[in-house]
Amino acid sequence: MDSKPDPLHILFFPHLAHGHMIPTIDMARVFARQGVKATIFTTHLNASFFSKVIERDRKLGFEIDIVMIKFPSMEAGLPEGIENISSITSQEMGYKLFKAVRLLQQPLQQVLEDCHPNCLVADGMFPWATEVARKVGIPRLVFYGTSYLACCVLDSFLRYEPLKNVTSDDQLFEVPGIPDKIMMTGLQQAAELRDSRTNNETTVVLHKLLEAEITSSGVIMNSFQELEPAYVQHYRKTLGRKTWHIGPLSLCNNDIEDKLERGNANAVSTHRVECLRWLDSKKPNSVLYICFGSVSWISPTQLNELAKGIEASGVDFIWVVRKTNKDDEEEEDKEEWLPQGFEERMKGKGLIIRGWAPQLLILDHEAIGGFMTHCGWNSILESITAGVPMVTWPLGNEQFSNEKLVTDIVRVGVGVGAQECSKWMEGKKLLVTTENITSAISQLMVGEEANDMRNRASALKWMAKRAVEEGGSSHSDLKALLDGLRLNSI
Repeated sequence: MDSKPDPLHILFFPHLAHGHMIPTIDMARVFARQGVKATIFTTHLNASFFSKVIERDRKLGFEIDIVMIKFPSMEAGLPEGIENISSITSQEMGYKLFKAVRLLQQPLQQVLEDCHPNCLVADGMFPWATEVARKVGIPRLVFYGTSYLACCVLDSFLRYEPLKNVTSDDQLFEVPGIPDKIMMTGLQQAAELRDSRTNNETTVVLHKLLEAEITSSGVIMNSFQELEPAYVQHYRKTLGRKTWHIGPLSLCNNDIEDKLERGNANAVSTHRVECLRWLDSKKPNSVLYICFGSVSWISPTQLNELAKGIEASGVDFIWVVRKTNKDDEEEEDKEEWLPQGFEERMKGKGLIIRGWAPQLLILDHEAIGGFMTHCGWNSILESITAGVPMVTWPLGNEQFSNEKLVTDIVRVGVGVGAQECSKWMEGKKLLVTTENITSAISQLMVGEEANDMRNRASALKWMAKRAVEEGGSSHSDLKALLDGLRLNSI
């Protein structure tokens, strides 16, 4: 009797940050549903954020598991228990965490030698993973949890160096060599890009990331053809990258438990579920959801201005605020960033959630009419798959590029007018005024323009759902990728 061939085995290595882990875990689950044996390589603490959903998938018969290794906290000078970017409380601690991540090269190589996978899929933040995979004789695929547009903009900056041609950081310039006319400033770029004008070390790091991408076996993207067709084409044809778009990956979360626990199963609590009951009492498209991700930091002065803008707009809202310490709830209530009496005046009109929130479930609720977002790619895709238009407030990294896609290209959002990357612990600096915040909220939530944006968002929602279905653009790319890996032709 012929024996059944061994399944394709892929090892996934997510970056140690919620915004990177979430789509990587979704991706591993999507691959497992296609008959792939999926192994996720991470640390003990990070595994706790998603181990429940992996166990549920295992009980359903999918071949998916987790290989956990000890994080080298001590070797990098970090306290025990700091294994994720969301735990960082200073720039110095951030540098140490990245040092610890670099120490994972040998443990990764050992796991690859022990497990014998057919392929390594590693986050783009690990340029050294390409060489590790080469040493054990398997292909390495890069995973980028961002837009094609953002990747094309970064390539443009490294290729043409437009920042060297401006006389000030607030001078507008056109991003060269990309499909659309996109105007940006130096202030809207990450510090690493601005530093690359004068800092050769920073330039070397950025080019190492690019080199690892080019010398890898290809790039997997959490996007879909219909969302940014010109940039998929530009990335493939003009830049010459081998790439597969397989998103939106968040659509693999079909049941309530998956959506409730996605990203942080440890954080689910009664009051987070109660926000859904509160939404049940609201009219369709009447509530603004506000969340700036798991690692973004906004100054107390700016948060105070945001609260004033929300109140002046008159809309109902759910506002998720990142916890910055482990104080008890009584101490949290003493935070000074809220205007005096704000929560009392907003009773019935708004909810403030301190910590994690079930974002997928909130966005899917019919009461949600808009999403104020920092333009992290996960949040943008989740908003699009829910058919919810956005108020865009980019804070750093590639978020200003993502904003251009939302507001200028697919036109499902309106910006608050953010002009500068926020900096760690920037004190009392004010980046966006109450007036701008109120105006953007009103423009998104009320009137004919708001209805037009909502209609365009709804159309994209159905395009996204069709993309991951049998025969859709993302499903076809996924099938082509897996066929290529099985035939050793990648």
